[in-house]
Amino acid sequence: MKGKLVIFSAPSGSGKSTLVHYLMEQRDDFGFSVSATSRPPRGEERHGTDYFFFSPEEFRAKIVGDEFVEYEEVYPGRFYGTLKSQVEEQLERQNILFDVDVKGGCSLKKYYGERALFLFVQAPSIEELRRRLVARGDTAPEEIEKRIGKAEYEMTFAKYADRVIVNDNLETAKRMVVEIVNKFLNA
Repeated sequence: MKGKLVIFSAPSGSGKSTLVHYLMEQRDDFGFSVSATSRPPRGEERHGTDYFFFSPEEFRAKIVGDEFVEYEEVYPGRFYGTLKSQVEEQLERQNILFDVDVKGGCSLKKYYGERALFLFVQAPSIEELRRRLVARGDTAPEEIEKRIGKAEYEMTFAKYADRVIVNDNLETAKRMVVEIVNKFLNA
């Protein structure tokens, strides 16, 4: 049987990546979706492992060629997307976890329907989100404010998710995610 998809979306700083990594530690039947991007690699990131890295021109050509399940121009000239070929090939072998922006999450859910579980992770408040972003210590204050503004907009997409996880207690959120995903995969 072909695999299923579990989609995580959240504003930056909600704890989404922590929950995704925890779920992957708990279950060995998932592969991680490798997204495509037009941004350059950071640090030790590798093409095909961390992301599929394309120039903005290459990315636009793939859009024209209808090669994406979903894509978004997150910032001007900065694209992220999910290649159809990558998903289909991976679904033949395993379930797939997605860590995508909110519009991408909505698009994936719409495209795959009942084969997909769309989880939206959010911090308990905008103030807590700001505190978490500041505590990371890796983001300039003006970038934090930009992300907060974006987060307020992204939180309006929670209503499209199958389930919303309010990450006010990490251990509780971890248990909820595992329980929800186990139920979905066993249905």
